[in-house]
Amino acid sequence: MAQALTLCRRLVAEGIATVVATPHQLGRFDGRNDAPNVRDAVNKLNAALEESKVSLRVLSGGEVRVDERICRLLEDDRVLTLADSGKYILLELPYEIFVNIEPLLAELGSMGVQTIISHPEKNAPLAAQPGVLLRWLDYSAHLQITASSLTGENGAVVQRAAWHFLSSGWASLVATDSHDTDAHRPQMRAAFRRICARLGEGLAHLVCIENPSMVVTGQDVASVRRRNQQKVRR
Repeated sequence: MAQALTLCRRLVAEGIATVVATPHQLGRFDGRNDAPNVRDAVNKLNAALEESKVSLRVLSGGEVRVDERICRLLEDDRVLTLADSGKYILLELPYEIFVNIEPLLAELGSMGVQTIISHPEKNAPLAAQPGVLLRWLDYSAHLQITASSLTGENGAVVQRAAWHFLSSGWASLVATDSHDTDAHRPQMRAAFRRICARLGEGLAHLVCIENPSMVVTGQDVASVRRRNQQKVRR
């Protein structure tokens, strides 16, 4: 709890008022971090934050490893959607191999669930499959870039991929993916400033503030790619 409170104070210092807790689910965490346990832990953390007078609201969620059982596990309340809203699921892909999730996207879509793909810039096979990636976006998938990837904390190759996804309009969200205040510390302020400098304040506000707020409230995320296409047509 002490470590969690330290991280939450750092998030507040980054200008964040609401955050979704996204512990890993499935993969090597299969059988751990089930939805009821996460909700209980989040409730305890919020109580501790209130007692410690830390002005942060934490919502339940998960970073779900790609798995053919996901739809059934959602129905069984084993894995969580972001903010527990039923609208978005945060999906993590393996770094080393390419997995075509198109059938899963279609199945989730039939349930009214949209997919947010976490840190695609860290997935080298995905960066080499732009055609497939664009088809995923057409299935209402969204790409979420990690703030520290934009600042270079995760290496030059990952940084280049992150900026490519963002400048191309393929990425609609930027998030902290922070685990602690050391190796995985939040970098939202720095990322926001860099996006403003390179791509404009409007885009920075959209991907760092507006779209994340839409996820939290269960509303439709604005597609940067579609917005750019509409501008070209006009």
